[in-house]
Amino acid sequence: MNGYRIGQATEMLGLSPDTLRYYEKRGLLPAVARTSSGLRVYSDRDISRLRFIQRAQKMNFSLAEIGTLLKMRENPHGVRNNVRRLTAKKLVEVESRLKDLDTLRKELQLLLNLCQNSTNGCPIIDGLDQKI
Repeated sequence: MNGYRIGQATEMLGLSPDTLRYYEKRGLLPAVARTSSGLRVYSDRDISRLRFIQRAQKMNFSLAEIGTLLKMRENPHGVRNNVRRLTAKKLVEVESRLKDLDTLRKELQLLLNLCQNSTNGCPIIDGLDQKI
């Protein structure tokens, strides 16, 4: 049987064996072929699907969203609008997080500046101690 054993697949992808098994359990990866002794053997198609999952995760898609994208990937005709909507929603979420991160960056920079110029106490601790 041609393909990649789990050790080879994990090395190629930088994923743990548990992660590969989890993706299979969640249905993100169809049942993987097995040797007569029960060892998993990943095909090039499985590896391609796993790379798709990794890339989608880096784009901050949840596993549920990735499942939806994978279904669309299997039957790409007529799904462009659905993919566009899902991606637009993800973009709005990312832009919101970027705003939050920018605010956080500014607050941390302010606290560092206050601490650097402080002669007593710790403005960082005092700033964290304030009510939200």
